[in-house]
Parts: sequence; C-alpha cells; structure tokens
Amino acid sequence: MRTFGLPEFLFILEAAKWTLALSAIAFIGGAVLGLFVALARTSESRAAQGLATAFIQVFQGTPLLLQLFLIFFGFPVMGLDINPWVAASIALTLNTAAFLAEIWRGCIQAVPGGQREAALALNLSYLDRMRDVILPQAGRIALAPTVGYLVQVIKGTSLAAIIGFAEITRAGQIINNATFQPLHVFTTVAAIYFVICWPLSLLATRMEKRRAATLAR
Repeated sequence: MRTFGLPEFLFILEAAKWTLALSAIAFIGGAVLGLFVALARTSESRAAQGLATAFIQVFQGTPLLLQLFLIFFGFPVMGLDINPWVAASIALTLNTAAFLAEIWRGCIQAVPGGQREAALALNLSYLDRMRDVILPQAGRIALAPTVGYLVQVIKGTSLAAIIGFAEITRAGQIINNATFQPLHVFTTVAAIYFVICWPLSLLATRMEKRRAATLAR
C-alpha cells in the first residue's frame, strides 16, 4: 500500500491549476452573462425583467450539484456528447451568472435616486444612463461583494469531482483511494483551498472597509 508523501502532495497540487482554470472560466463567463441578466432585471421592459427573474430563481433555487448532474447526464440523452470539463464549465458559468446578476442588481439599485433623476433630466436614453451614469457608480459598490463571491466560485468547483473532473478534490479522492490515509489527504486538500481563498477573502474585507470609511467621511 502506498503512503502519503511528496509525490502524492505534488499530484494534488498539480490539480490546483484545473481548479483555477475552471474558476476563471466560470467567473468570466458568469460575469458577462450575469451583467446582461442584471441589466435585464433592472430594465424598463417587463418581459426582460420576467425572463431575468426566472433565470435567477431557477439557478439560485436549485443545488449546483443537481445542475451539474442535469447537464452532464442530460446532454447525452439529447444526443449531445459532453465531457466533464465542458459540463462543469457550463454549470458553474450559469450558476455564477445567476448569483452575480442578483449581486449587481442590488448594486445598480443602490445608486442614489438623484443620479437617475439627473440622467433623466438630461434626456439620456436607458443605454446612455446605464453606461455613463449608473454602471460606473454601481461598479464601485459591487467590487467588494464580487471579489467575495469569487471565493464561493472557487470552492464550488469541488463539486465537479462528482462528475469526474480532475480538480483538487478529485485528485484528493484518487490519492486517498491509493493510500487509505484520508486525514493526511483531505487536510492537504483543505489547506490548498485555504491558501487560494484566504487572500481573496482578505481583499474583499479590505475593500469593504475602505468603502465604508469613504462613505463615513
């Protein structure tokens, strides 16, 4: 029987690059889609608001694990071949988009009403109001919670191990099956996640404190 040592540690550490890659795809894709959903959620169109609300409720109201299963096992039923990498990317992107959209919707609505009234007084269109007045201010409000949510995205990638995606948790499962030393293995897995996520949590907290100090002046 193998024992847990440096080669096993390096195998798990090597898998961290796939965790980071999947996190990047989910966060960037989710940010792009989430911005459109947030804009639809706060638009003047009732139809757009309804579709955006339905999207958010579906992906916030169901477990990410179930979404992974539906995409990974559901696509082949429809005749579409899909591998764990693509399935995890799609599921995490859609899930991230739903949560970021709701975060950013709140930030858009947090912009003082006087700014909207001034933009309306200038007879700016909805697109111009958002681009030139609302979004730049909402972006500053959203920065800290967005960075904070990135931590959740990184931790959420661990669920992709269920469908065979070889990220940190999956690598830990493989090593544990070979060594039968779960305490060593999963302590290492937890430590790697901590090293990745802790600086982001500190950054989000610092941003929030800086913003609070700015508002208090």
